[in-house]
Amino acid sequence: MSSNSFAYNEQSGGGEATELGQEATSTISPSGAFGLFSSDLKKNEDLKQMLESTKDSAKLDAMKRIVGMIAKGKNASELFPAVVKNVASKNIEIKKLVYVYLVRYAEEQQDLALLSISTFQRALKDPNQLIRASALRVLSSIRVPIIVPIMMLAIKEASADLSPYVRKNAAHAIQKLYSLDPEQKEMLIEVIEKLLKDKSTLVAGSVVMAFEEVCPDRIDLIHKNYRKLCNLLVDVEEWGQVVIIHMLTRYARTQFVSPWKEDDGLEDNEKNFYESDDEQKEKTDQRKKPYTMDPDHRLLIRNTKPLLQSRNAAVVMAVAQLYWHISPKSEVGIISKSLVRLLRSNREVQYIVLQNIATMSIQRKGMFEPYLKSFYVRSTDPTMIKTLKLEILTNLANEANISTLLREFQTYVKSQDKQFAAATIQTIGRCATNISEVTDTCLNGLVCLLSNRDEIVVAESVVVIKKLLQMQPAQHGEIIKHMAKLLDSITVPVARASILWLIGENCERVPKIAPDVLRKMAKSFTSEDDLVKLQILNLGAKLYLTNSRQTKLLTQYILNLGKYDQNYDIRDRTRFIRQLIVPNEKSGALSKYAKKIFLAQKPAPLLESPFKDRDHFQLGTLSHTLNTKATGYLELSNWPEVAPDPSVRNVEVIELAKEWTPAGKAKKENPAKKFYSESEEEEDSSDSSSDSESESGSASGEQDEGDSSDDSSEESSSEHGSDSESASEVGDKRTAKRNSKSKGKSDSEDGEKENEKSKTSDSSSADSSSEEESSSDSESESESESESESRKVTKEKEKKKTKQDRNPLTKDVSLLDLDDFNPVSTPVALPTPALSPSLIADLEGLNLSTSSSVISVNTPVFVPVKTHVLLHRMSGRGLAAHYFFPRQPCIFGDKMVSVQITLNNTTDRKIENIHIGGKKLPMGMQMHVFNPIESLEPEGSITVSMGIDFCDSTQTASFQLCTKDDCFNVNIQPPVGELLLPVAMSEKDFKKEQGMLTGMNETSTVIIAAPQNFTPSVILQKVVNVANVGVVPSGQDNIHRFAAKTVHSGSLMLVTVELKEGSTAQLIINTERTVIGSVLLRELKPVLSQG
Repeated sequence: MSSNSFAYNEQSGGGEATELGQEATSTISPSGAFGLFSSDLKKNEDLKQMLESTKDSAKLDAMKRIVGMIAKGKNASELFPAVVKNVASKNIEIKKLVYVYLVRYAEEQQDLALLSISTFQRALKDPNQLIRASALRVLSSIRVPIIVPIMMLAIKEASADLSPYVRKNAAHAIQKLYSLDPEQKEMLIEVIEKLLKDKSTLVAGSVVMAFEEVCPDRIDLIHKNYRKLCNLLVDVEEWGQVVIIHMLTRYARTQFVSPWKEDDGLEDNEKNFYESDDEQKEKTDQRKKPYTMDPDHRLLIRNTKPLLQSRNAAVVMAVAQLYWHISPKSEVGIISKSLVRLLRSNREVQYIVLQNIATMSIQRKGMFEPYLKSFYVRSTDPTMIKTLKLEILTNLANEANISTLLREFQTYVKSQDKQFAAATIQTIGRCATNISEVTDTCLNGLVCLLSNRDEIVVAESVVVIKKLLQMQPAQHGEIIKHMAKLLDSITVPVARASILWLIGENCERVPKIAPDVLRKMAKSFTSEDDLVKLQILNLGAKLYLTNSRQTKLLTQYILNLGKYDQNYDIRDRTRFIRQLIVPNEKSGALSKYAKKIFLAQKPAPLLESPFKDRDHFQLGTLSHTLNTKATGYLELSNWPEVAPDPSVRNVEVIELAKEWTPAGKAKKENPAKKFYSESEEEEDSSDSSSDSESESGSASGEQDEGDSSDDSSEESSSEHGSDSESASEVGDKRTAKRNSKSKGKSDSEDGEKENEKSKTSDSSSADSSSEEESSSDSESESESESESESRKVTKEKEKKKTKQDRNPLTKDVSLLDLDDFNPVSTPVALPTPALSPSLIADLEGLNLSTSSSVISVNTPVFVPVKTHVLLHRMSGRGLAAHYFFPRQPCIFGDKMVSVQITLNNTTDRKIENIHIGGKKLPMGMQMHVFNPIESLEPEGSITVSMGIDFCDSTQTASFQLCTKDDCFNVNIQPPVGELLLPVAMSEKDFKKEQGMLTGMNETSTVIIAAPQNFTPSVILQKVVNVANVGVVPSGQDNIHRFAAKTVHSGSLMLVTVELKEGSTAQLIINTERTVIGSVLLRELKPVLSQG
């Protein structure tokens, strides 16, 4: 983030603090307001002292709070000197957080960061991969040219690191270094070349992004890695998939011949073969011409196909543009269904997708015709989406569907969105020009719209009719007369100008009307818009040339008016026309050609799609969206006439096999044996040397380089993708190989564990097997993928039943069977565990019950009932209403707050049919209303119950309280203390829960009051008056604890009042719902302070 954002933050004080529930205490000084939230200088001093403490726990707590400040948008830059001292801390947790802080502020505080550069360099050799990666990120964030050599050295070392996470960060640092010093390009290209050979899916996306930034023209670096990237594509993260697909699209356009010649070439061949008589030449040409697709070209198209099912819209769009730009025309249709699916996304995604569909639908209408109804406009669509859908509907219009579309357009014209209605009229005009069969129908429909009440609709209709009449003017004299009459009522300048132009062009066809129109226009000339004035001058000139007897004086009068007009364009036009049409001694040679100049035949306008000229930009790019070349845009090259040598993409398989196979075993002898044996060895080594802190590395499954297993899995997947066998056959072969080579060892990566002896291993492998099958099936193009998978799952289920005999026969098969987590009591000697120790620990601690054993609702402490006025008797015409919160669980729903309303009839007449009318509730809020009251006697009173789900907020619930004759707008706003239910818990549980709700989940303040106000009974009475909390037993006299949970979400609310020396106490609130916690703190503080 740039420093500009901080300038903004510092200027924008803490005014929003009260809205966000932040405490506004007297300790806040104006000079200490940072960011969007109030910050406290004392707190920052506090943090500095904690960072200088000798205790790691205090430092860790301080760093958590500082990172929390950054996450909230507060400016923590003044703490930089105190934080940077801890960069050499021995505690890994502290070190991680320090690096998170330094990455954020290293660019702003460069001088201080440079002082610690030796520490960063040492951290690059830290045993923890996260620390090594963080040190590299900080180093590359210090934007000082003097450390470029150090950064370059660090990137080179990190690119050879054993951890793929560190190598990924090295790829990110390449781009930063290149932007700082472009002269390092050649050395960076060497690192990119090395990283491109990486087998890890974690690194692939990042290094291709670095390639695109630094050297996008070095296609030669991609040759050897092309097939690997194609095969890895499915397993790369979504961001990386987008980058790789765009790069491979450009690569394919330079390395393969056009597949689009396929259809045209064969047709031409047949034509030449049958129509010409040149025997041998034609026959040899015909043999040469048939197109055969390069296997690498086919590999790219096949491996990107599964990504059309991606949940990420950017990935689907990237695959769509790849198919559009490099696949044969017969195969492009596959993308249409996926693009239409994206139209269910939010409006921003819809906008981009519709723009690309609009471009595609111009060239290939057939792709989207089956989905015509998906482009019908919804009333909830924003105008930009409506306009794009109209554009696509126009492109898809043909003789078969035009009648349906015109009926749809008739509805759109009546829309309240005037901009959209105008665009619809233009669309009707385009349909009329494109499809000659409906031209007259469209024209008649537009003429009918001329009598519409809406001026904008009429004006747009006039403009479109003018364009249509230019195409066949002779037939439509009546329409021109009708439009001339509209001049009295239409005020939109463009429409008036269009009518005048039409009359001028056709003045000889309407000889009686044209002079009269000129007479009317002469009267109003001075008050007309400039656009209309210019057309009045043109009309006068045309009538002067064709009917000077009637219009000579009128034209001269208009020319005199134009001579003194304020607009210089009109004055210039007047002088020009006068010299051209009024003959005098100074007239030039042009005046004799005046009639030809003014009354020349005008070409009919061509109504084209605005997306017609966008196809030269790559689909899905910013340049295509803006229709202008954006900075950094890389153009797609034209297909080469002759394909470059495909052998450059060949990789020496034997050398790679020797390099990565243990003990020099030949790789091609038995891929399955190599796959399983290596993965077992890797598993053993990873179990012994895995680091508990390296979450990212272990999550990717590539902790200690793991490249050998990666190699084999990649190559087996590529072989699997190229085989013609179905998924089930491959599964059978794998099972056979596994049985023949089995050593009785459990393997977590094996997809078919049907011959395992251990029940525990069998049950725990169900999930991994089903996942692996589904991933391998997604790479293959077999049609029977779901059938084969269901057969395997059923087979495993039957195996489980015979071995364990605990699942009933009728039970549904689920991918995650919770019974699998139950410990098995069979005394079997377990082999090497298939799960890592950290994951086993997580699973052992997994609690499958929905509610915690700690939280149980307690009975509330008795307090006097506070009533609030809901409806005053004066406002309610004699009906008075009060409400109070009974502090009992609501009978209408466990997430609702119970509210009781007392209704009083203060009149001397009966009030009938008292009920709840319309409700205006914020999003998510729900209300259970009371049953209607038939009648309430004079001076009568009744109490009814309601339930309201306030969603843990103090927002107002507004509704109408209605009688037979009247409705009154009323609202209920809950005090924050009534959104809670008291909880019973022990002191031990309280401390445990409080320990998990520290840092950002803790708010506190100091209270000053007389000592007599700090007795246990007074504190209890004051706290429970404000909030519906339960008392927690305390073993210390100076600490009072209270516990509650929020009604809606069930989040704990822990309140502690700790008495200090003298007349002060500290009030602490711990809760995940920080906004409610801070509001409660603000309400409790004055109550506890007062006497």
